[in-house]
Amino acid sequence: PLAWIFFMKRISLPGTGPQVTLQIWDIGGQSIGGRMIGNYIFGAHAVLLCYDITNYESFQDLEDWYRLVRQTFGDRPMPHIALVGNKSDLVHMRTVKALKHTQFCDENDAASYFVSAKNGENLNTAFFKVAAALAGVTVSKNEIESTVKVIKAEIISHQRHDPNEPVVGVKPAKKCEIQ
Repeated sequence: PLAWIFFMKRISLPGTGPQVTLQIWDIGGQSIGGRMIGNYIFGAHAVLLCYDITNYESFQDLEDWYRLVRQTFGDRPMPHIALVGNKSDLVHMRTVKALKHTQFCDENDAASYFVSAKNGENLNTAFFKVAAALAGVTVSKNEIESTVKVIKAEIISHQRHDPNEPVVGVKPAKKCEIQ
């Protein structure tokens, strides 16, 4: 399959900062050994290396993708690199420790983000920070926090125990005891 324009996002930076239009190309479905892959990376101002925090293999593949970016740029200046851990909504299923993520960022001078493509958590913030870095605009914590998308929590009332199943290991008390 060929790469395609996946997404365009206009971001207004604070103050008199410029309006930035990000053109995002999704090449994750491409074979890393494909002949055309370098053409999609060459000339990029930023590269977001994304992986699934619940899939350790996807994290291991980052080394190959990062090496490809370095080879593509050769002696030219590297683009802004960011490491994006996706599926932050599934943190309870995490197989890639946050320490591994941070270590990769430190070793490769990469910005660090954890997002959820499913519920949108931190996506706006990540793109806002990338746009600010590319434009050379310093943004304050308050300006960054203003990009946070409010996520509505759905409260679900689950029955604590199945009335049709006996509670194992607990005998019903015949009288009240104080211990």
